[in-house]
Amino acid sequence: MTKSLRFPALCLAFFSLALALFSCAAIAEETRQSATGDDPSDLRVMTFNIRYNNPKDGADAWPNRIDMVADRIRQSADVVGLQEARQEQIQDLAGHLDEYQWFGVGRDDGKQGGEFCPIFYRADRLKLLETKVAWLSETPDVPGSKSWDAAITRLMTMVKFRDQKSGGVFWMINTHFDHRGPQSRIQSAKIIRTTAQQFAADYPVVVTGDFNCLPDSQPYQIITDDDDASLLADARTITQTPHQGPDSTWSGFRKVEDGRRIDFVFVTSDVQVRRHVTFGDQVGGRFPSDHLPVVAAIRFAPR
Repeated sequence: MTKSLRFPALCLAFFSLALALFSCAAIAEETRQSATGDDPSDLRVMTFNIRYNNPKDGADAWPNRIDMVADRIRQSADVVGLQEARQEQIQDLAGHLDEYQWFGVGRDDGKQGGEFCPIFYRADRLKLLETKVAWLSETPDVPGSKSWDAAITRLMTMVKFRDQKSGGVFWMINTHFDHRGPQSRIQSAKIIRTTAQQFAADYPVVVTGDFNCLPDSQPYQIITDDDDASLLADARTITQTPHQGPDSTWSGFRKVEDGRRIDFVFVTSDVQVRRHVTFGDQVGGRFPSDHLPVVAAIRFAPR
């Protein structure tokens, strides 16, 4: 073959290889989502309390659960709000989930101290546009602040994303309400609702979290109050297909307990919920966490 013919042939070969790799990636993406029962156009939003790294958990300690948690996220979420994640756990997950990026801060100091409520997202699906953090207290801008009857410092992580598949822009809020203080949960619900309403003036809003309260509780009612058009709805109550999985979101590592639905995905009225799933599966007879991950497959309605 002459030099004049060799160069075009090489170019054609490289182009064919690039096209094949792109096609394989597209097929892999469709296969990944179809395996979970979702349309590839849907955005899969997960909330997942992964249980903090406590060596006293024995066989359920974090080193024994890393793979299970990472696998569930990879298989089922385009974006996930985590709770109880400590810095070393985030580093572990980041090492397992190369295709994801994340944002979050430690609740104790706004840096790396204490538990995070980080948001992990697939970088090939979502583009991060803006971030915010606020503490669930009377002084939300003060890192580590705590108010009312809260036993522990609490915060919310906020990220503005662009969905690179649909072009839609939305805000996501991820949080973890106090486990002991009823007044703290009530006041935190008011903060979440007010913040969501502010964002909803311009964009759809998705809220994820471990709210440590049931659907018949006052904090839940505050969040889902329908006094205005920008209300937040429990994704499970508006899903277009029947809910799949357990009714509860708590297992305590032992069994799924009835009537313990405390982990939620809430959405504004311009978000369509196509599917809602609570994953109660075990690996080798063990749960990935003491909470069950919850996923809402969503689309953004025209505004």
